[in-house]
Order: sequence, then structure tokens, then C-alpha cells
Amino acid sequence: MRVMALDLGEKRTGIAVSDPAGTVAQPLVVLPTQDLMNKAATFRRLLEDYEIELLVVGLPVSLDGSPQAQARRIQDQAARLETLYELPLEFIDERLSSKEAKGILRQLGYSEKEMRGNTDKIAASIMLQTWLDNRSYLKNLQN
Repeated sequence: MRVMALDLGEKRTGIAVSDPAGTVAQPLVVLPTQDLMNKAATFRRLLEDYEIELLVVGLPVSLDGSPQAQARRIQDQAARLETLYELPLEFIDERLSSKEAKGILRQLGYSEKEMRGNTDKIAASIMLQTWLDNRSYLKNLQN
């Protein structure tokens, strides 16, 4: 099953996809959030080209696990995406994913300016990899 993760921001959305086996996440692209919300061809093409079956959306929570102020906006946008694209979706805790993404990019030598265009898709891939690993772990527990 091919899965797509979205790090939904107010202006930009980071996008990552899994491999066809659903084991490895890879960062893909950053698009304007309005492209997703308005069924722009760029986003629709990604869904079709990668044959996406499920969306995983990062939900912002505080360190104590309580929802952050922007969580309601994300939930509303995600519900709209679920309806627009007729795809099931799940939420994942995105706590510290952007911080981790920035750390990775710093290690790779990116400047603050260069990070802006890449942090969101790296954060989406971190969230997706966590989701995939949790799914695999739970499958193994059941077997």
C-alpha cells in the first residue's frame, strides 16, 4: 500500500511518500497549501502518479501530548482533503518532526534560507517513517 504524508502548514505543505511495499518513506516536494485545498493539478497528479491509497496528516501537539492551537485548523483541512480526494486519512503526532528535520538539514550543510524550502518535506518523511514503523511493529505483534 502506498501512503502519502502531509505536513500541512498555513502557507506550505511538505509531502512525502512511501515505497510501494509501505516500508520506507521518502521526502517528495513542498507545495502551496492552497494547491491541495483547491484540487490543483500538481497535487492531483502526485496522488495519481504514486497511486496513493491513504493520507497520513501530522497533527501538532504540545510536548505534554495536548493538542496545540493550530490542531483544529489541521483537522478541518484534513477532513476537507479526505472529502475532496476520497481518500482515507489518519493522523500522526508531528511533535518535534520539524526540529528533527532542521537538525538533519544543518548536518548536511544547509543554510537557514535553504532549509525553508526543504524542512517541510523532510518533516513529512520523518512522520511517515514513524507511521510506517509503528504499523509494522503492530503487525508483528499480531503475528
